[in-house]
Amino acid sequence: MEIKLVDFLNENQKAQIVQLWNAEYPAGLAYENIAGFEEYLSKTGNPLHYLIEAQHQLIGWMATFERENERWFSIILDSKHQKMGLGSRLINEAKKQSQTLNGWVLDHNSERKLNGEFYLSPLAFYLKNGFNVLDDIRLETEKISAVKIQWTKN
Repeated sequence: MEIKLVDFLNENQKAQIVQLWNAEYPAGLAYENIAGFEEYLSKTGNPLHYLIEAQHQLIGWMATFERENERWFSIILDSKHQKMGLGSRLINEAKKQSQTLNGWVLDHNSERKLNGEFYLSPLAFYLKNGFNVLDDIRLETEKISAVKIQWTKN
């Protein structure tokens, strides 16, 4: 499966990303509509979007962007396509474009998805892909409790 790199998302891509987001992320982070996702995107600078499709359906999305003078990322992969190396491929493509990548990751398994299943922390995935956990930097809101992770090019 090919990874496509784009600067801008069309409406169909945004709709598919919101669908993936709501299916894969904890319920507290769900978007009611595309406008909420567009608001999220509007708070990012210089975004690059990495897309993976299968049968004309988006199954993976990663975005890197500027926020607070750092390069950050978000990533989602359809659960039916996890554990196949696609997430690592997305991360590795983003690493080619960046010196540093920062993200927030849930480091616990107590959140639930919209379908009621538990959201399993992807922390081990990030460690396997060369990220460091910055234990002393946490994001604590009513929607999320997460730790900061960071990858830096050697």
